[in-house]
Amino acid sequence: MEKRRDVRNLTFKLQDHNTGTVAYVLKGFVLIFLGFIIARIYSTPGSDLRERVSVTVNSFSDLPNHCESAQPIPATEFYNRQQRLADILHSLNASAYIAEPGANAQYFGNVSTTSWKLSERPLLLIVSPILENDQPKAKIFVLTPSFESSRAKLLPIPHDKVEYIEWTEDANPYEVAASVLPSRSKIYMDDAARLFIFDGFRKALPNANVLPAHPDIKELRQRKSEAEISLLKCANEATLLAIRAVHKKMTIGMRESEARGMMSMALRAIGLENGGCLTLFGDNAALPHGSGTDRTLRESDFALFDCGGSLHGYMSDVTRTVALPPSKIPFEDLAIWMDVRTAQTMASRAAIAGAVAQDVDAEARLALQKYTAYFTHRLGHGIGLEGHETPYLRGGSLDIIKTGHTFSNEPGVYIEGKVGVRLEDCFYINANGQPVFLTENVGGQAFDPWNP
Repeated sequence: MEKRRDVRNLTFKLQDHNTGTVAYVLKGFVLIFLGFIIARIYSTPGSDLRERVSVTVNSFSDLPNHCESAQPIPATEFYNRQQRLADILHSLNASAYIAEPGANAQYFGNVSTTSWKLSERPLLLIVSPILENDQPKAKIFVLTPSFESSRAKLLPIPHDKVEYIEWTEDANPYEVAASVLPSRSKIYMDDAARLFIFDGFRKALPNANVLPAHPDIKELRQRKSEAEISLLKCANEATLLAIRAVHKKMTIGMRESEARGMMSMALRAIGLENGGCLTLFGDNAALPHGSGTDRTLRESDFALFDCGGSLHGYMSDVTRTVALPPSKIPFEDLAIWMDVRTAQTMASRAAIAGAVAQDVDAEARLALQKYTAYFTHRLGHGIGLEGHETPYLRGGSLDIIKTGHTFSNEPGVYIEGKVGVRLEDCFYINANGQPVFLTENVGGQAFDPWNP
C-alpha cells in the first residue's frame, strides 16, 4: 500500500512539474491510434475514405481549365431552333410539339431536368406554329402547376413572349393544355415523354392524332450546329487530357477506386461538370460495363477508363485502355489492343456522309473477325445533350449518316477471365461529309497503350 502511495505521489509530482510533457505523450498516443485506424480503412477494399485520401494526395489543382472560355448556346440559336421546328410542324400540318423537361425541352427551350425535376405534376413545353402574314412563327406555351407558376416563370426560356398556362390541383392538366390546341389536329410528342403524359393528351383530345415525334423533328437535334460541335470538342478534349494526366500518376499496386477518385478530381479540375469514370483493371475490363472489384493493378494488367462529363449541357465520352511504363503486358493482349485500334480506324474511314450505319459497324467487325464472339456490343451511339442518343452505329440500322451527325466509335474485345480492351473517341461529320474525331485537336486516337 505504501509503495502504491509513493508511485501515486511521484506521478502527481511529475504532473505538477511538467503537465505539458504528459499532454504531449497523450497527444502522441492519440495520433498513433488515429494513424492505425486510417491505415486499416485505407487497406479495406472499396473504402470511400481511402479513395478521398488518395484523391487528396493526387491533387490535380495544377491541371488548367481547358474549357474556361467556352460559351453556352446563345439565345439566337434557340430562336433558330424554335423557328425551324415551327416550319416543320407547319409542313406536317401539325398544331404542336410537346416536351417534358429533358434533352428535347432543353434543345428547344433551355428546360432541362436540372432546371426542373420531373414529378407526377407535369410541366410541359409546348411549341406551336402560329401564322403571321401567312408564315409560320414559333409560339411557346408552358403548362405549369398553378402553385409553381412563379418558379416556372423564372425558367430561362429564350423566346420573346412565353405564355404560361396554369392548372390547379383539382383540374386535369391535359384538358387545361388542350384549351390552346385545336380539338382536331395532329400533335407530336417528345419521344422521351412518360407514358402517362401521352395517355393524358390522348384522353383530353380524343379527336386529335397524338404521335411520337416525326423523324424530321428528331433530325433537328441529331445534326449538330457549329456551336454544339465546339462544345462537344472541348468537352471531349478535356476528358482525354484528364485521362492522360491520371495515367501519368498511376502506379502498379494501386486500386481501381484510387484511380477512379483521381479521375473525378481531374475531370473537375479541367472544367467539366458531372464527371465520372468507369475504371476497371485486368480481367475486370472483360465486363464492358462492369462495376469492378477494387482489385489492385498488376504488372501484367491493362487499366480501362471509360470517362465522361458535361460542358454547358453537352456530353463527353472517351475510353482508353492503358499500360504503365513498368507494365509487362502479355504479347497476346498487346495484339488485341492493336487490333482494336485498327478496327476503330477502319470504322472511322467508313463513316462518311451517305454511308449506312450498319455498314460502318460491319467495318469494325471485319477488323476483329477473329474475335467475333468477343465483340459483343454495337460500334457506337450518338452524343450531344445526352451521353447516348440517336442515331446509333449498329448492325441492322439503315440510318444514313449525314453532315452534323455525332457518334462514338468504340470497338472492343472482351474475353472473360482474361482481358478486356476498348478504345473510344467520338467524332462528327464535317461540312465536307468527312469524319473528324472530337479529340483531334489534342492528338485524337491513342497511339499505343503507353500513349493514350
